[in-house]
Parts: sequence; C-alpha cells; structure tokens
Amino acid sequence: MIPLIVFLSGCIVMSFEILGSRILAPHFGNDLFVWGSLIGVFLSGLTVGYWGGGRLADHITDLRCFALLLFVPGLNLCLSPLYFDKVNFWVFDLHYGMRFEPLMASVLLFFPPAIFMGAVIPYAIKLQVKNIDLLGTGVGNLYALSSLGSIIGTLLTAFYLITMFGVRKIIVGEGVLLVLMAVIVFGHYFQLKNSIKNLID
Repeated sequence: MIPLIVFLSGCIVMSFEILGSRILAPHFGNDLFVWGSLIGVFLSGLTVGYWGGGRLADHITDLRCFALLLFVPGLNLCLSPLYFDKVNFWVFDLHYGMRFEPLMASVLLFFPPAIFMGAVIPYAIKLQVKNIDLLGTGVGNLYALSSLGSIIGTLLTAFYLITMFGVRKIIVGEGVLLVLMAVIVFGHYFQLKNSIKNLID
C-alpha cells in the first residue's frame, strides 16, 4: 500500500507543478519568471515538507497522521479551483512587477500543498522500512518510486491530460485521489487496531 501511495504522490506533485503554469499563465504569462517562481516555490515547499515530515515521523509514527498528510493537500486541491483566479487577480492588482507577482501567487497557491506532499516520503519511509540493515535499500526504493511517479505525472499531464480534460478537472481529480488514499489509510489503521484488539481478547 505505502509504495503505491508514494508513487501516486510523486505523480500528483509534478503534475500539479505543470498545471501551475497554466493556472498562472492567464494573469502573469508563461515566461522565465513564472517558471522560475513555480520551480522555486515547489522545491521550497518540498524541502520544508521533507524536513518537517521526517521530524514528525520520529515523534508520531501513526497511520492516522500519515492519512492526514494525504487528506489535507487532497482537500486543498479539490477546493483550489474555487479561489485560483481570485488570488491571481488580487496579486495582479498589487502591481508588484513581472518578477514578484508570479512569485507571490505561487507562494500563496502552491507552497502549502507542496509542504504536505513533501512530508509524505519521509513519513512513508518511517512506516515502511522496519529492518535497519536494509534502510538504504528501503529509502532508495521509495525515492525511486516517487521519482518514477514524478516522471510519469509530468509526461502524462503535459502530453495528454491537459488537452483531454482541462486544468481544473485534473486538479480536482488529483485532489479526490489523495482523499481516497487518505481514506484507505484510515481504514487500514482501524483494521489493524481491531485485529490487535481481537488478539488481546
């Protein structure tokens, strides 16, 4: 279950970054400043997520917490089409210039979900890798799965999904997928809890 979640999360985060360019383009164009803002903000969010997710996993190793790391960005993506344009119009009207406007919009729209998506990998490693002697292999496998998902998510979104479904439908679909994964993780937690309870009884 966890490897599949890591793979799909990798798909979603890079797909969302590609979609971010289409979200910003009607207001700020599609130039170097927009792409620089997107890449910088997503990398910043993922960096904070890697750090925070690792610390969180060391303090609370629980499937419920892992589910929340999936549910929060999922809910965010589901609701985001309702406010994308409003945020972009508000930033555009501030007249901060072609460099800072796309950067500010990227921070407001993409930084929070990127943090949660970044936290998924270190938390998944804590849950998945039990044998310390195979820690390197376990970490490498999960990062490879995440990277493979990112490659597939990037190519599918850029080459096919945008023209087939449009930006907003893809984003909502990805949000729903994250929420479904969170529900599955919650269900697995309660299943394990009941199994342990039955063994004790």
